[in-house]
Amino acid sequence: MADRRKRRRFTGTGLNRLLALAALLPAASRSAIYIRLIWSLVGDDRVPASRKALLAGALAYFALPFDLVPDEIPVLGVLDDLVVVVLGVDLFFDGIPAGILDEKLGDLGIDRAAFERDLGQIRRLTPLPVRRIVRRLPPVVSTVADAARSARLGPRVRGLIDKEGSFS
Repeated sequence: MADRRKRRRFTGTGLNRLLALAALLPAASRSAIYIRLIWSLVGDDRVPASRKALLAGALAYFALPFDLVPDEIPVLGVLDDLVVVVLGVDLFFDGIPAGILDEKLGDLGIDRAAFERDLGQIRRLTPLPVRRIVRRLPPVVSTVADAARSARLGPRVRGLIDKEGSFS
């Protein structure tokens, strides 16, 4: 009897996750338009540089060969990349002023309600404790960026690169 309960509970959990993933299919079908939205926002000077840096960091994590979980581990190796990208995109959208986002959504003909619904579905796939921890990153990135700016690191690094001639 206890074995049957365990089996049912496991099957229900698996079914719930499968249904949650199936709910993403409409959002996945709109991924091309969302990529255009992200591209448009990245090119906009009014979007905070710290949010662009978070998005770039998430995409770099996805593209670079070293991971927290090696890609050779089935399922988990790819899943960690996906989680980092989803969190990066979520933080990117979260830090964009509402007026700018509304403007870009309108330019691309994206319904705001559908966008919020799709973003909500994606957020539900990320565990709440992970989201809470990640939400603390933007202020840290802003603080580091401000410190680098006040120390004038940008011109110093560019000067070193120009002296070395490695990027010229």
